[in-house]
Parts: sequence; C-alpha cells; structure tokens
Amino acid sequence: MKSRPPPPGKLQLERALSRLGAATRSQARRLIGEGRVRVNGVTETCPEAAINPRMDRLELDGRLLRAPEFALIACNKPRGVLTTRSDPRGRATIFDVLENLPGGVQAVGRLDQASTGLLLLTTHTRLAAWLTDPVHAIPREYIVTCRGELNEEGAAAMMAGVEEGGEWLSAVHVERLKTSRRESHARVVLNEGKNREIRRIFLALGHEVTRLKRIRFGGVTLGDLEPGRWRVIPREDIPALFPGAETVLEGE
Repeated sequence: MKSRPPPPGKLQLERALSRLGAATRSQARRLIGEGRVRVNGVTETCPEAAINPRMDRLELDGRLLRAPEFALIACNKPRGVLTTRSDPRGRATIFDVLENLPGGVQAVGRLDQASTGLLLLTTHTRLAAWLTDPVHAIPREYIVTCRGELNEEGAAAMMAGVEEGGEWLSAVHVERLKTSRRESHARVVLNEGKNREIRRIFLALGHEVTRLKRIRFGGVTLGDLEPGRWRVIPREDIPALFPGAETVLEGE
C-alpha cells in the first residue's frame, strides 16, 4: 500500500534528511528506525512522518540540521562521474568531484556518466522541479560527436521526431557543424530532458554518439568553466535566465 503524500509545504522525514545532505534515502530510513532522529525534541521513528525542514527543529544524533541557504550553481561535469548523491557500487559522483559545495544542493536533472558539460545544482527543491518540468520547455543545448556522416536528411529526421523504446523523441534544432564519412559534429537543442534522449535519437538513425557535451541550460551557458569547477548564479539573475521561475521563489 502506497503512503499518502505529505501536505503542501512538507516533506517525508526520510526525504528531508536527504535534501539536507545528511544521508541518502536508504541511509535515512535506517537512521530513523534506529531512533537517532528527533523532530522538535521528540524521537521520530517513522520515515514517512511529514515535516517542514525550514520550520521544524530536526536533529541527527543530537546535531541540529539546518535548512540550507538558497543556492543555484552551475558546474562543468567531467566525463565518467555520476550525478547521483552516492553510488552503491562506489563509483565517483559529481559530489565527490566538486569541492566546497554549499550544503544541501541537489542536481537539477541529470547528465549520464559518459556525458560532460553544464549541470545545475540547487538547494531549492521546488525550483529544481520547475526547471525540469517539460511544460516549461526550457532549452538545453549540446555539442554532439557521432560516428558516420550526418546528412541534411538525418538532421531533418531528428527534428521531425523518431519513435524509440515506446517514446516519441525529437530535437528542437539540429545544426550540422562538421561532417565526414568517419565522424560528424552537430549542435543540438532539446526542450526537455528524457533519459539519454540525444543518444537514442542519433542511434535510431544509425549514428552512435561518442561525445556529448551540454553547453547551455535556459539562459545559463557553460562558458569557460573548467571541468570539475563551479560558479554561483546570483538569485537576482534568475528571472532573466529562466523567465517565470521567480514565481517559485516568491515569499521566501
């Protein structure tokens, strides 16, 4: 039986611990079950208890956990690292690679392990959800290298759309940058982030992607940010970078 979702403005306790960067969801369930978590001075053993991390006093092993200050960060994800908080197989994650990150940040969407480039991180759960909601159609721009010659017909087919794995996949824009029989380079724009969408579109048309680098998300560009480095995006810049996103920040 599925648990009821928490009321507006609240999170399940296990999720709150994860959002605060104190533990993964599975670790949080264990910590709560062991009686190591207190909410407003009372030990809470139910992982699904609804709390407000900004209003309720949350303690782990007697240590006060504070809701993080607002942060929106742009980083350059290196190849070979994951965007998850932790990996059971011990593989490196973006949180292992980036140094001195603010507490409580989470990835806004994902880049797969082999992909590189611009990844956003934020402490604001609702902003992350807004940025990744397909209804807002926020453009993501990529530089793609693939095997074989990508001709005009292939680029047009990608924009027209292909069916793959029971899903309809399409690019908003495909610009061929350099082509040869051996290899092609293209600039591709999507307006949503389905799982491995670009790789699947190219492969459906006979082109294996060998390199994939995101260079823009909405109004934020990668610029000259080096792999493994990050920069802060000022809160006051958000309305210009993501028109409409300021609505989720109002009153906070």
